[in-house]
Amino acid sequence: MGALKTIAPVSWPDGCRFAFTIFDDPDSQTLAAGTTVYSLLADLGFRTTKAVWVVEPPARNSPGETCESRAFLEWALQLQEKGFEIGYHNGAPGSLRRADVIRSLDLFRRHFGHDPVTMANHYNEDAMYWGAARLSGALRLAYNAITLGRKNGFFGNVDGHPSFWGDVCRQRIRYCRNFVFREVNTLRACPLMPYADPERPYVPGWFASSEGANRMSFLRQIAEAEQDKLEEQGGACIMYTHFGHYFLDNAGRLNSDFHRLMKRLSQKKGWFVPVGTLLDYLRAQRGEHILDIAERRRLELRWLKGKLLYGTS
Repeated sequence: MGALKTIAPVSWPDGCRFAFTIFDDPDSQTLAAGTTVYSLLADLGFRTTKAVWVVEPPARNSPGETCESRAFLEWALQLQEKGFEIGYHNGAPGSLRRADVIRSLDLFRRHFGHDPVTMANHYNEDAMYWGAARLSGALRLAYNAITLGRKNGFFGNVDGHPSFWGDVCRQRIRYCRNFVFREVNTLRACPLMPYADPERPYVPGWFASSEGANRMSFLRQIAEAEQDKLEEQGGACIMYTHFGHYFLDNAGRLNSDFHRLMKRLSQKKGWFVPVGTLLDYLRAQRGEHILDIAERRRLELRWLKGKLLYGTS
């Protein structure tokens, strides 16, 4: 399936030819691994988005650090001081009820000085419009049939549920990630982002990402030919990843192909800014887009096709 919609090319700041950034979910990431990866990114001139969990949940569903670790919080604050964005991956590595979601947002603001600009859902009950709720109409029915309804325990947007916090999300979160595509140029796959979806009103703005969930898929997306294509198209990549998933070997050494390809990318004339900065720029350039029914259908169908063929997130 081709581009969702043809729009005028974006003129990037400072004569840059394209934009590249990363939204890094915290799943399975140790402080040692994060320090290793982000030292390289900082040295190469990238400024990206590091998502965090703020509190410990009643029951964990994923390994990884939270801001209740003083050492991790201090490191995250150092990243922020260097120009990295701190994002939100729900409040915890496990499901929270409304009061604890609000507490996590209050702590986030206390730690980092403001509410989260960007977020991505973790597989918690407090996830926002997740599972089948990512889709509409017949495509939602198809998703339920394919997954046998196993992936629908998400209630952040369900008013009346103990994990509902949609009204709070609308007030305190600017952008949320939804669809992920096997395409290095995220802006080509989703040229309307950031967009508002009238069917999902608790999120003010939605954005898409490129599939790089682990080291293998990340390296495929930033192979030499893919980097060159992104530059030639003048596009923008928002890479979705987990730097806790196999970017270091058992001895704690950073993968050499990742180092080599990121160094090559850094030497191109790219705009390497955090996700929130990129989305704010796109919105300022083109205004806020409100998704219509036909646009939503094409976007959802493209994502569902990619999920069935490639297992995209």
